[in-house]
Amino acid sequence: MNDSSYTPPLGTGATADYDRAIRRWTRELRWREAMLTVLAAKPGETILDVGCGTGTFAVMLKMAQPGVTVIGIDPDEEALAIAETKARAAGVDIGWRRGFARDVEAASAHAVTSSLMFHQVPMAEKRAGLQAMRAALRPSGRLLIADYGRQTGLMRLLFRATIQRLDGVADTQPNADGVLPALISEAGFDDVRESVRIHTLTGTIALLTARRS
Repeated sequence: MNDSSYTPPLGTGATADYDRAIRRWTRELRWREAMLTVLAAKPGETILDVGCGTGTFAVMLKMAQPGVTVIGIDPDEEALAIAETKARAAGVDIGWRRGFARDVEAASAHAVTSSLMFHQVPMAEKRAGLQAMRAALRPSGRLLIADYGRQTGLMRLLFRATIQRLDGVADTQPNADGVLPALISEAGFDDVRESVRIHTLTGTIALLTARRS
């Protein structure tokens, strides 16, 4: 994947509208607060937020636990500019880097997080991203992903009508079919679990956790 082929944060929509859309359509506060609870970051830890987009979770994390080092990485320049503005407004220091999941540094983090990114990338990049995220973790490091998981019933219909219209079918369908847990295990993670499922107007968002041995 290169700079011209990745899917922007809001797919075919404008990146400037991303935050408003996520707040309105995905019950954002609920699943982001669930991420904070599940992550349980501790002072002194380094947390890498992959596909940080406009920086909402990275800023929330730093505000909730000032003693952690937060690094956000994303390929979208416009999204990173919005993230930097948020961090300045909140008075928090976050390291922003432009790049893809596969560009993260090895053995650099106690935990790696990602929100609403994996449904937007091709299968090859899902695999490459997870392998890079595992490599980025120190021994016993933990992984936390919030993204669209298996969709059933009404949730599948809502997912088709919203997310797949914005982001396309090819990259999003594997998520809707429930591929993420198997891909996480395939990348070498242990103790893969789906800890939370939150139904939204755009489909079901799942929180997935795992650990590096």
